[in-house]
Amino acid sequence: MSVAGTEHSGPWTVDDVLALPEDPRNRIELVGGALLMSPSPGVPHQRASSRLWALLDAAVTASGAPFEVLEAVNVVVPDGLLIPDLVVADAAAAAEAGTTLSAHDIVVAIEIASPSTRVADKKMKPSLYAAAGIPHYWRLELEPAPRIYLGHLERGLYVDRLVQVGETTALTDPFPLDLDPARLRR
Repeated sequence: MSVAGTEHSGPWTVDDVLALPEDPRNRIELVGGALLMSPSPGVPHQRASSRLWALLDAAVTASGAPFEVLEAVNVVVPDGLLIPDLVVADAAAAAEAGTTLSAHDIVVAIEIASPSTRVADKKMKPSLYAAAGIPHYWRLELEPAPRIYLGHLERGLYVDRLVQVGETTALTDPFPLDLDPARLRR
């Protein structure tokens, strides 16, 4: 059953959304009592996600940091429920988690911009993740060429550093990582 066929009145809650049947065709998020739906990501998006997951997982493992890299998990934020493409989460919290993770367990939220999510990923989600206190928000854009915006939280806002194809940046926070968007190419 799709959400369109579900009887519901009034604002949606996190519990309402989690009670919906799984929908393999759409991601259903909650912002301010309203549902935000986007189609499941396409192949270029999934390839970039898989490659970025592998880079992050290797860096976390090599550093011995107490984190785990997860894909498409439900994250409860003050104004709803979001599903980042990738997260770097506290490993102990992830091991104990059920259906959701709390925003305070997330160290990095990562979105991979698709045509259907580009505006939300650039305009809406940074403010929601910042309000939740997530220390890092990264946005990967694949078109016209891969580039990644590495945001870190300062005084309630993300300050971005742009890394483009051919550039490599060496991160130390939240763990050591050398990152070149060319490695995420379609």
